[in-house]
Amino acid sequence: MSLLRRIDRGGQDEEPPEDSKLSQMRRRTAVPPAGGSMAARTDNNTYLDLKSRVQNKLLAELDTSVDPHSPEVRTTIEELFATILAEESIVLGRAERQRLFEAIVAEILGFGPLEPLLAEDSVTEIMVNGPKNVYIERAGNLTRSNVAFEDEEHVLRVLDRIVAPLGRRIDESSPTVDARLPDGSRVNAVIRPIALCGPTITIRKFSKRPFTVEDLIRFGSMTPEIAEFLRACVIGKLNMVVSGGTGSGKTTLLNVLSSFIPNDERIITIENAAELQLRQEHVVTLESRPSNIEGRGEVSIRDLVVNSLRMRPDRIVVGECRSGEALDMLQAMNTGHEGSLTTLHSNSPRDTLSRLEVMCLMAGMDLPIRAIREQVASALDLIVHQERLRDGTRRIVKITDVQGMEGDVITMSDIFEFEQTGIEAGKVIGRIRPTGLRPKFIDKIESAGIHLPPAVFGIGMARY
Repeated sequence: MSLLRRIDRGGQDEEPPEDSKLSQMRRRTAVPPAGGSMAARTDNNTYLDLKSRVQNKLLAELDTSVDPHSPEVRTTIEELFATILAEESIVLGRAERQRLFEAIVAEILGFGPLEPLLAEDSVTEIMVNGPKNVYIERAGNLTRSNVAFEDEEHVLRVLDRIVAPLGRRIDESSPTVDARLPDGSRVNAVIRPIALCGPTITIRKFSKRPFTVEDLIRFGSMTPEIAEFLRACVIGKLNMVVSGGTGSGKTTLLNVLSSFIPNDERIITIENAAELQLRQEHVVTLESRPSNIEGRGEVSIRDLVVNSLRMRPDRIVVGECRSGEALDMLQAMNTGHEGSLTTLHSNSPRDTLSRLEVMCLMAGMDLPIRAIREQVASALDLIVHQERLRDGTRRIVKITDVQGMEGDVITMSDIFEFEQTGIEAGKVIGRIRPTGLRPKFIDKIESAGIHLPPAVFGIGMARY
């Protein structure tokens, strides 16, 4: 018997034919992938038509002055939903009714088809390649999701709901945008004419509960000895750079390192889209702003770094250095703002120094390379390099001490490095181990009242 039927005006139930469009809804209410069967597409069209009619009627009757995030709104929508179904003389099975209601609530209050993926903790990344192709990442592996949008206009509506609260825009004149979700998840979007396959959205999800150092130890990203060492480096106010490739876990590690900052210090964070989740009491969060439609009003990361120096910071944490702000960051590190933290993209600790040189040149200052290298060598104490390994795991693979200049070259030494011992069932087996060298800045750590045992650096231990 059909789960959906229409009640005639005489009040008697009228069963639609078995092959009617409405009866086909019992088979499936999810949006089918592109290229499905004719029956699936007909079923989908019927579902979308019903969903659209109920949704539009709900929007027309909802009080737009009410805060959409207030707890009463969902109750109001549920009441209106029941009223509309009754007025339309539509009877749904309990499961279909609940699916339709949740889909409409997601469209009105949330991010449409993305809502179930955002709610699923195991999903770490969401990639929308046009309306019908949505991919997700779980445990470092990419798979195609059965979620899909109605059309490109549907994707754009959801995208507008993401960027509008942040005062950002995306249109033909500005077809790319960086944004964030309310929980801090990072969003990048590209639309036509740049994206030929249609609106493309990439969401890197943040954990609802920020990862702690204990989590990274449990994941195998670091060892307890490295956690103890990095904590000492942060408390000892060493200037640190977290480097690595895209998706290697730099921001997560930066968040964990920032958690070591004492609670009585004033911290200023500077980001393109606010992602850091610091738990200290005295945190000032600054976010860059793109130019408006007239090309005015831009506030760059570099502007914010310069301004932060006038805000009496104890610590400056820059989410990522990408351009000329690297020079201002080095200047801050060299002028008394010790303990600063930042991230940047690179393939190795040595490559990190090369990228810093290039970014300093992007500041537009006609500086000789040696002068830039002297600034880098003087400012930086430590480089923590992360990688995403073949099995999708993210680990610290090198911790490198920046020692100084010898001639025209910046000298470095690895304090810890990852040693891979094999691969079992597709998993990389290995451990990051001390090299047996003490860092040059150990006196700075000890002056902060922290005394690390020699065993942390592998001194006095049998080598593996």
